Amino acid sequence: QVQLVESGGGWVQPGGSLNVSCAASGIVFSANAMGWYRHAPGKERELVALITPFRDTTYADSVKGRFTISRDNAKATVYLQMNSLKPEDTAVYYCNALRLVQSTWTAKYSSWGQGTQVTVSS
Repeated sequence: QVQLVESGGGWVQPGGSLNVSCAASGIVFSANAMGWYRHAPGKERELVALITPFRDTTYADSVKGRFTISRDNAKATVYLQMNSLKPEDTAVYYCNALRLVQSTWTAKYSSWGQGTQVTVSS
């Protein structure tokens, strides 16, 4: 049974930093590309960062240069370091394993974790 458990969110002022984590179980973590999604009210869930098994990373333009994704295969955990946070980064952040579908990275599992809320405001 796949389980994804996100943690580390919270409230931060604009310009601040947060590091969120996602612990995975029930999957061969090291063999999977992993991604961080976010879902803001009134918007669709979007993929903001991904890391392949070879540790290649890709970021959405909206977070490039501010967010850094990393992974610890021994702990089956993926991290997202978020710096220079903006109010528009406010969302619930989720992780999932990824697969390529016609050259597009998509979530591998239909079962999502509870997510972790990130709120950026003054």
